[in-house]
Amino acid sequence: MTNALGALAAALRAEGGLVAGAVDAPDPATPTIHGAIAAAGPRARGQEAAYAEIVEAVREGHLVHTRAGSAGRFVTTTDEDLALLVGDRLYALGLSRLAELGDLDAVAELADVIVLGAQAHATGDEELGEAAWEAGSHAVGHGSTAALQTAKIAARMGDPSAAPALRAAARQLAAAGADPPTPPTSLTQR
Repeated sequence: MTNALGALAAALRAEGGLVAGAVDAPDPATPTIHGAIAAAGPRARGQEAAYAEIVEAVREGHLVHTRAGSAGRFVTTTDEDLALLVGDRLYALGLSRLAELGDLDAVAELADVIVLGAQAHATGDEELGEAAWEAGSHAVGHGSTAALQTAKIAARMGDPSAAPALRAAARQLAAAGADPPTPPTSLTQR
């Protein structure tokens, strides 16, 4: 599998303009755990690199949006307005690539991750944010379950049991398929 972050950074630089100027080459050792989780699922079979890039594009968009005044893994601007623009571009890039693959269910899963991640950031609930990323990455690669949908509803309602329920749903999805690596438990771990 190719380096997802390197491929994304190259694609954004190739577009030119303001976005390209805010992007640098990522450290090749930077972990891309969420993309790896999605790529390990049966829905990604034969398109593992594409799924890894898609999820990591959305993840980078999330990191840039939630780290006001600091950069992401390859987005190097500290200009908050430009960071929001680049983050939006990354969200659009990931979701449009997934739609081009015809995987509209996975588009919905990543859209839920974006919403739950923003909600978690707004409320300062880092555990919920990471649990949403863990569960969402598994759902992109494996599909959803009733348990995951119930956990997402609980998260939207502010239920304190939502983060553990999201993690349990992720474990259930992982057990049903490949055994991907464990995601980080903190937003500070990328």
